[in-house]
Amino acid sequence: MRAVIFGAMTVAGLSLAAEPSLLDKSKAIFKPISKQFDSKDNPITKEKVALGRQLYFEKRMSKSQEISCNTCHVLSKYGVDGEPTSPGHKKQRGDRNSPTVFNAGAHFVQFWDGRAATLEDQAKGPVLNPVEMAMPDAATVEKTIKSIPGYAPLFKKAFPADKEPITYDNIAKAIGAFERTLATPSRFDKFLGGDEKALTDAEKKGLETYLATGCTACHMGEALGGGMYQKLGLVKPVPGLKDEGVAKISKKDADKFFFKVPSLRNVEKTGPYLHDGSKKTLEETISFMGEYQLGKQLKKEEVDSIATFLKALTAELPKDMIAEPKALAAGKDTPKPELN
Repeated sequence: MRAVIFGAMTVAGLSLAAEPSLLDKSKAIFKPISKQFDSKDNPITKEKVALGRQLYFEKRMSKSQEISCNTCHVLSKYGVDGEPTSPGHKKQRGDRNSPTVFNAGAHFVQFWDGRAATLEDQAKGPVLNPVEMAMPDAATVEKTIKSIPGYAPLFKKAFPADKEPITYDNIAKAIGAFERTLATPSRFDKFLGGDEKALTDAEKKGLETYLATGCTACHMGEALGGGMYQKLGLVKPVPGLKDEGVAKISKKDADKFFFKVPSLRNVEKTGPYLHDGSKKTLEETISFMGEYQLGKQLKKEEVDSIATFLKALTAELPKDMIAEPKALAAGKDTPKPELN
């Protein structure tokens, strides 16, 4: 008896579906990164983006006039500063690692504990945080920006309908609009688009290992993360873990040790890792996550294979995206730095 096979096997009269290809399995779990991360509440315009880029690098929005958004989220370094925790005003350090700003627009909330719902909300926090940029209040920030003559026309172009364009809300909207353009497509996106040659054989094997290990329980979607909270130490308690994560905000015992799952895009370049920057290498972090999140003692070849795939998520950063704009000239009333 002959059987005609169309993408399936026939055995003893039973039709068995063919094993999905690696590409098909990947398409079911991931999606190509967006070109930009649109917001109905803050539509992206080229004028807002230009202003937001200028403000992103603006050190005069800090009390010491030494710190900008780019100080901790260095665009030329894939949106991080390479430190376990970042130095802020008077070299103070917070207790959490500064995550990359690239692809953050794909995340469902911002900060490790989700205390900001949007990029615009997030942009307001560090400026007034006494450990970070240490400005005393929003009014002082507005006064400072108004004292720099070059900003007035930029705000007018970005917010033409506003009678008073220079506001703290609009500062956050401009920075948010700029950050919403910080998407980094990689070779993996070409693979998801159907180009199976975009990944090497070793990277494909790493992807298969990644899928088989269970990493996709948390790291899925277009950002390979950023879409949920998860408990650190899900299957095995992490020794010495003191940071209660989301519970510091919610005050709920059920939220203890939960953190936003980070994106794995550009992860090769965004160490050190975890919320406290306690893991120095990608391989060390993969092994740690296998043990404490999945209950698996991964072999070295498995760790190395997964790392090989993750490195295929590294994008080439466009030069015009990361270049620092020329600082606008100060006005006669622009405040002087305050170091205390």
